[in-house]
Amino acid sequence: MDNAATLYVVATPIGNLADMVPRAVEVLQTVALIAAEDTRHSRVLLNHFDINTPLCAYHDHSNSFELERLMVHLREGKNLALISDAGTPLVSDPGYRLVDQALQEGIKVVPIPGACAVIAALSVAGLPSNRFMFEGFLPAKQHARLAVLKSLQREQRTMIFYEAPHRIRESLADISAAMGGERTVVMAREITKLYETVKRLPAAELYEWVSADSNQQRGECVILIEGFKGDIDIPAEVIDTLNVLRAELPLKQAASLCAKISGLKKNRLYQYGLDFPLDRGV
Repeated sequence: MDNAATLYVVATPIGNLADMVPRAVEVLQTVALIAAEDTRHSRVLLNHFDINTPLCAYHDHSNSFELERLMVHLREGKNLALISDAGTPLVSDPGYRLVDQALQEGIKVVPIPGACAVIAALSVAGLPSNRFMFEGFLPAKQHARLAVLKSLQREQRTMIFYEAPHRIRESLADISAAMGGERTVVMAREITKLYETVKRLPAAELYEWVSADSNQQRGECVILIEGFKGDIDIPAEVIDTLNVLRAELPLKQAASLCAKISGLKKNRLYQYGLDFPLDRGV
């Protein structure tokens, strides 16, 4: 499809308006229409930069009709910009369907880089950044949250999550239970805002620190978890056997029995048990 229209994916500040890049302002001033996650929220930003471009809503709950309406503008050769409430669109934000459809129809899609809470937090966490994974928000329900965290116990990459303030204490407690209280965790809160906080502690200590200060339970948070550094060569079925045994026996005895069953060294199994305490639902 030969179409001169362009869909711009524009990053906006995550807190401090001074982080708005000049190119983003120029694009938002010159496109025919801006698709925003929340028009009321985005109008404040646009007014600040004297941007009078028409605005429409496009978010997770937008239907196919609203998507088609935006595509009609692009097919007619009109440039559009996509923005989210804060940061880079499509990073745990809506927009995927619009970008996908535009690309399928041969419409040019151009990124306008800027702030991103994931990358900003990673840059100041002091954790390995050569390999990392972003998982969005942890599940709201504890059972599902623990299941996700336990599945990542032996993930070697730095793990990054978003978390809502009303769940931060519970999530830190579950990280400590699933990953071990000594696992290094970083909480980056209110990045670029007045009360920005970046705190790095072992998981159990970070939970206690946040619990002791209600101010740390406010604002949007990024949680970063140090990747696993221990033995990743223990087969999953051996870990399952060890878990069954240590649910009924002291760890030392469970490791000894598991070693006899599996043929692995008792010390390896015992160390795994220390690294990952069994969650007993307390």
